[in-house]
Amino acid sequence: MALTEYSILWYLFISFSLALLLWLIISRKNASNYKLLRPPGPSGWPLIGNILDVGMMPHQNMHKLQSKYGPVLWLKLGMSNTLVIQSAKAAEELFKKHDLTFSDRRVGSIAVGRYSDYWRMARKLCSSELLSQKKISVSAPTRLNCIDIMLQWIKEDAVINGGEIQFHKYLTLMTFNLLSNHVISRDIMDYRSEKGTEFVEAMTKFSEWNGTPNLVDTFPFLKRVDPQGIRRNTEKYLSKLINMVSVVVKERIREKLSGKVNEARDFLDALLEHDGKGEKEELSERNISIIVLEMFMAGSENISNTIQWGMSELLQNPNSLQKLQDELDQVIGNSRKIEEGDLNNLPYLQAVVKETMRLHPSIPLLLPRNTMDDTKYMGYFIPKNTMVLVNAWAIHRDPASWDDPLSFDPERFINSKIDTKGQHFELIPFGSGRRSCIGMYLAEKMVSLTIARLVQTFDWKLPVNVSPENVDMREKMGIALHRLVPLTAIPMERKF
Repeated sequence: MALTEYSILWYLFISFSLALLLWLIISRKNASNYKLLRPPGPSGWPLIGNILDVGMMPHQNMHKLQSKYGPVLWLKLGMSNTLVIQSAKAAEELFKKHDLTFSDRRVGSIAVGRYSDYWRMARKLCSSELLSQKKISVSAPTRLNCIDIMLQWIKEDAVINGGEIQFHKYLTLMTFNLLSNHVISRDIMDYRSEKGTEFVEAMTKFSEWNGTPNLVDTFPFLKRVDPQGIRRNTEKYLSKLINMVSVVVKERIREKLSGKVNEARDFLDALLEHDGKGEKEELSERNISIIVLEMFMAGSENISNTIQWGMSELLQNPNSLQKLQDELDQVIGNSRKIEEGDLNNLPYLQAVVKETMRLHPSIPLLLPRNTMDDTKYMGYFIPKNTMVLVNAWAIHRDPASWDDPLSFDPERFINSKIDTKGQHFELIPFGSGRRSCIGMYLAEKMVSLTIARLVQTFDWKLPVNVSPENVDMREKMGIALHRLVPLTAIPMERKF
């Protein structure tokens, strides 16, 4: 009996030991597998992770890591798991198979808001009432007028300033007034008005603060401390901008209550008339002011920066500038101005715009997404709440997709079917899928038309002591990708 009890105890001990050993082996194997299944990336420092690897120009530094770690990169930015996608193939996998899972965002707005009923409703309103092809086609005369006014400013200031002009000022003013006419049916800025200047300054400051890398994003426990003052300053300028827009919204509400009808029904009218239509979310007056403001912020920087980069490339590549001018002269002639109906007949202009967007995507790291659930992506395990960054800047310069990718070569798009609508994943300046830019149709028209009018109206040369070879093409990060040094050039009006 004692022997039997001893045998049982020994058997239980051996069984427990084997089970413990097996559990340890499986646990170690699972831990090892987890490491193997996580995408490759550099080892991080305690607490800060890979922040030093990313630096102040994250799109460039992430691109440099691609040669060592491949097109799918894993980073730890402080406390935040981060997945970086840097090839057309990896982007296609995301947008085609994981678009919904990766479609959440951590902050609130139409561009970067949480994937929710309110977000879908606001985006639908913007798409149907402001940015549909029909609405944009009807407003073509307004765009031409805004460009004509800008060209007149350039002519006047070139005389005053000894011939030289800085593109940034004129392009910013033009795009603001263009968008304000689309949204509220009037110019929001007079060229030399105090209120116009105040609005631009507030918008510029907001953009600078909002585009500054924020420690709170990687260390959420610092949120209340706000060590860099980013939240305080962002809220300061955002409140100022919302208040300025609210004045216009309140004025329109008073007009409607008094029975006055806006003959040219605009986007603000559509927002004020929206009653929910059976949807869960309705629009408050503050919501309306924020949506109107976001239309200004999202559109103005992207359009004006892309035009400035396009003119920078043309001035750096005078042969391309001459080819574009020759095409305009041959197709349009010297008896009239280019119109939007001409754009489809100008293949070299279209190629110049695509090549500009390839080398200088306005948002180099497409606005960050957030995984809604644990998921498997390209054989890797990606946990819930991982930040997902698509490095369009790197994808657009990938030798696997492009010959001589660092050169400005519009000819690569002649007779090419590649477009910017989000289905050719080697060229995604507007993103793709649920989160693609709803303003892409308007942006392409404005960039194309403005570059064409600048080249048709003026001959251009660089300032003294600046040659095409030493045009400063350094970048500066903000909400959008800016030139570090604003582009300066000398316009010489062409005689027709």
